[in-house]
Amino acid sequence: MTSERPKWRSYIRALGPGLVTGASDDDPSGIATYAQAGARFGFGMLWVALITFPLMAAVQEICDRTALATGKGLGELIYIRFGKVWRIAIGFLVAMLIVANALNIAADLVAIGAGMHLLNAGPEVLWALIAGGALIVMLISGSFQIVSQVLKVLCAALLAYVVVLFFVTIPWGTVLINTIVPHVQLSKAYIALLIGVLGTTISPYLFFWQNLQRLEEMREEPAGGKRPLVLRRRSPAAASAKQWMSRFDVFVGMGFSNVVMFAIIVVTALTIGKHGHHVTINSPAEAAQSLKPVAGRLAVYIFALGFIGSGMLAIPVLAGAGSAGMAGLLDHPTGFSSSPRKAPVFYGLVVVGMLGGMTLSLLSVNPIKLLILVAVVNGIAAAPFLAVTMLVSSDRSIMGEHVNGKVALFLGWLTALLMAIAAVALFTVGGV
Repeated sequence: MTSERPKWRSYIRALGPGLVTGASDDDPSGIATYAQAGARFGFGMLWVALITFPLMAAVQEICDRTALATGKGLGELIYIRFGKVWRIAIGFLVAMLIVANALNIAADLVAIGAGMHLLNAGPEVLWALIAGGALIVMLISGSFQIVSQVLKVLCAALLAYVVVLFFVTIPWGTVLINTIVPHVQLSKAYIALLIGVLGTTISPYLFFWQNLQRLEEMREEPAGGKRPLVLRRRSPAAASAKQWMSRFDVFVGMGFSNVVMFAIIVVTALTIGKHGHHVTINSPAEAAQSLKPVAGRLAVYIFALGFIGSGMLAIPVLAGAGSAGMAGLLDHPTGFSSSPRKAPVFYGLVVVGMLGGMTLSLLSVNPIKLLILVAVVNGIAAAPFLAVTMLVSSDRSIMGEHVNGKVALFLGWLTALLMAIAAVALFTVGGV
């Protein structure tokens, strides 16, 4: 009896869009948030890494499937699904997302500069500008194959945080209990930081990026040429195989993201937070320096290299995601596989976002204040974007037979509800 599912080597080769999306979720702002969780509350938030995995996996699988089923970007599908008034309202949310992404880019550039400074490589500002300039050149002049390969290589940088686990003695029994059993504290600081972790983990820009990179991958397939070969145009066996491989990619990517979150919380809880839950970590660089007395200089270097690589990975994702959403919503071509001449709106928005982030990185603005503002915007935008995505992916006239099933419907709307509650709590609870 033969199986229609592809062999394991095919799954390994399929790792790409989902892996990059999951890894980019652990950008320097996320690293700072997870370090803060471990430093202030020890193992008390480890359970979040377990809970967010199925929610992240479900949402990103839905976004991925919209690309597989339609061959269109999420922005394009919003343009098709909604009328003019709703498109204007959603366009306002996408504009907010682009602004939030520019602020996040600025904070990530500052973090890259801080990382290089920790490695004694020179001034922070200089490296922030070098990193921003290099990424603009790569995104505009490189083909998508080059961009995607660079992003996949950068994913390996996040393994640094798993490596740091080997520098400390871990009470695995205590860790396991805190992972399985939620330890919720009804304090203002705990709830606010919990909201921050959720907002960092389930961010709206990831919805657009997962969809965009899957489309780019489909455009690179020889069978479809530059036009993505959607599932309905494939043979039943080929369509099933494509879905299995794509889901594997998404699930591995989201699992990888949560393992990194888990590792950062464990390490910072055992090192920075072991003498009490009163320590405040204001940046990834500060977290790296704080590890020195307990984990040694090598661990500091590993930590610094991790957020340099994660920043270089996340910035193109941040720049491309919102740009793709807005260009698609305006019914213009999107994607790095298109040339700037063929997709001027998309590339224009990418460059504006990158230059905006680079400019903000020069203004000596506190990156943590930027990240708080980003969290507010993402907290507002996440639930509406999830609702829009669920409506698009549940529309049979758009998705055909690949509409959401019962599990996807339940987890997708559950995530939207949780993020809506988080958005309300963001204003009622206040800052960390």
